[in-house]
Amino acid sequence: MRHHQILGVLAAALAAGCGGGGGLQPNARPDFVGAVTHVEYDGVGDDLLTAGLGKTGLQGAAPGYADAAAPTAAELRRNAIHGNYRALLDMTPAGGYGVLYGPNVALDGSVTADEGRIAGGEYVAYSDDGTGRRNVTLLVQVPARFDPANPCIVTATSSGSRGIYGAISAGEWGLKRGCAVAYTDKGTGAAPHDLQHDTVPLIDGTRAAAATAGTAAQFRAALTDAERAAFNAATPDRFAFKHAHSQQNPEKDWGRFTLQAVQFAFYVLNERLGALAGDGRRLQTFTRGNTLVIASSISNGGGAAIAAAELDDEGWIDGVAVSEPAVELPADPGVAIRRGSAAIPVSAKTLFDFTTQAQVFQGCASLAPSLAGAPYQAAYATLLGALATQRCASLKAKGLLAAADTAGQAEEALARLRAYGWEAEAQVLHSSLAAFEVAPAVAVAFGNALARAGVQERLCGYGYGATTAAGVPQALDAVSLATMFATGNGVPPASNVQLINENHPGGAARDLLSRSPSTGAFDMNLDGALCLRALVDGSDALARRLQAGVDETRRSGNLRGKPAVIVHGRDDALLPVSHTSRPYTALNRKVEGAASRLSYVEVTNAQHFDSFIGLPAVLPGYDSRYIPLHVYLNHALDAVWANLKRGTALPPSQVVRTVPRGGAPGAAPAITAANVPPIAATPAPADRIEYAAGVLTIPD
Repeated sequence: MRHHQILGVLAAALAAGCGGGGGLQPNARPDFVGAVTHVEYDGVGDDLLTAGLGKTGLQGAAPGYADAAAPTAAELRRNAIHGNYRALLDMTPAGGYGVLYGPNVALDGSVTADEGRIAGGEYVAYSDDGTGRRNVTLLVQVPARFDPANPCIVTATSSGSRGIYGAISAGEWGLKRGCAVAYTDKGTGAAPHDLQHDTVPLIDGTRAAAATAGTAAQFRAALTDAERAAFNAATPDRFAFKHAHSQQNPEKDWGRFTLQAVQFAFYVLNERLGALAGDGRRLQTFTRGNTLVIASSISNGGGAAIAAAELDDEGWIDGVAVSEPAVELPADPGVAIRRGSAAIPVSAKTLFDFTTQAQVFQGCASLAPSLAGAPYQAAYATLLGALATQRCASLKAKGLLAAADTAGQAEEALARLRAYGWEAEAQVLHSSLAAFEVAPAVAVAFGNALARAGVQERLCGYGYGATTAAGVPQALDAVSLATMFATGNGVPPASNVQLINENHPGGAARDLLSRSPSTGAFDMNLDGALCLRALVDGSDALARRLQAGVDETRRSGNLRGKPAVIVHGRDDALLPVSHTSRPYTALNRKVEGAASRLSYVEVTNAQHFDSFIGLPAVLPGYDSRYIPLHVYLNHALDAVWANLKRGTALPPSQVVRTVPRGGAPGAAPAITAANVPPIAATPAPADRIEYAAGVLTIPD
């Protein structure tokens, strides 16, 4: 066990006792860090975790603006923290908020009357190479309770394609622990370049004319004025988003940006609390040798933490604790997955591969009679049934389905998804994900990013813009644009920006409501979906560009012997476990062998979107079926902390068998601790996940 606390005290004492700093080096800002902005929050009117809202305010309505069309940076920050915190969690007490997790719940699980506001300093800067083209946001929060004698850092890289506060709820554990929390938007972001009016977001979420912003723009599409004018003439009122259109394939660098966030955190800690040299300069008091660092986050942010640990050949990171990570496996990882006695025939596909498969078939599959009673299935059939029926018919016409009627075609499409790696438990979620256009949103953003496609290329005929209720493109209202830093997720549809099918016969239209040119049918743009799907293994220049981008994002499986815990919900329909955490665990064991210190915890009755559980009026059935996976991210962090601080053994890889809340959909009884049993230090033999000879076996 590394004696971080002892070394931290020793370093501080040494520096304090020697006028020259006891041999410590002067603190120096990393070369990649630009100008640093620093704000202190008192923990009363404003704070690091809740932006002054407290536990109760986070649960309530979004804060207001004095002028929503011209919000201040402080207003945007408060709304961004409110919106992003809620986006990742079930905010209902019945679902666990304020009871099992939340600002008022202490690290030991006790529920307090405190609102959970956390005082401290917040530091923000860009990581850039001087050109202003990269401008990845880095942010470090140092709580007032940070203990210089027991220093620690926890990362919380943004989830999904969100902005800098996109994993604020994942950073909560670190703030409560008294650790500095290191965030990065990892080259994504919520607010777009408005191409029609040439305005761009700044680092604080406010907007400016692109010419005025210059290299201070958080994102600006790489278009000349002439190119932008031509683009606007052909497709007015469109937007470019950073993840999709930076032309830098940011996913390949998610690990690097997470490491940079850690390095920035060390710089900040030393500037804030480091020992003083005789000439008044701060010294590098907090170092890799005396400060405990855990890489953590969820979803894409979790994948970034894993990537950072793999890249870390200098010892910046001590351990890893992540939830439902997006990890891209090698093209041939040389591992296999079994569930019980059955082999999983298709596994370890990349996110773009399995997501485009979902985009093609999910809309039709959602009508399958066997899904009756699934969350949102009846509403989907009512609201989108005609379009989904036409999607089924178009798939049949193109020879991708064989059944004669819609019911048969839907069941066939559902079977295609099951055969491509979705767990049986995840199948019931296709209807709700299809209704919210999750697969098209992800496929379009990642397709553009991986291919390094510029917005002017209109990859597969897709664009981003506002539309009327009938799906006709129109200008976006001023408030939606001005506040998108706070409300957006970086992958429309979101914040009144829709996916646009630029190839809709007769003129551009909202993708969901559009026709395919090849069929003329209102089939939710099957042509666009098939175009993206063809990039997975196509041979033309565009497909090769995308495939080269995918290869840049593949992970090695080598966590360098760091203690790590991955938790993932078995029912995840966005990032299926057989394409992500299961094969990654197997690859890690294959690559590291006996040196592997990774524990994989698969949680039953858990899926990707905890926030959906907290919408019983909109998505009844999530509440009665699913438990919050966030509880297990906190357990994973506890386990890695105990291992690093006290040498406590990590729990073995296992299936944790949770208990659904049950009851009527939309009216589930309140969750209790009995619904979410802890990760077992010694799991029963029937719950152990085992690896041998390249095969990971998951108990049923």
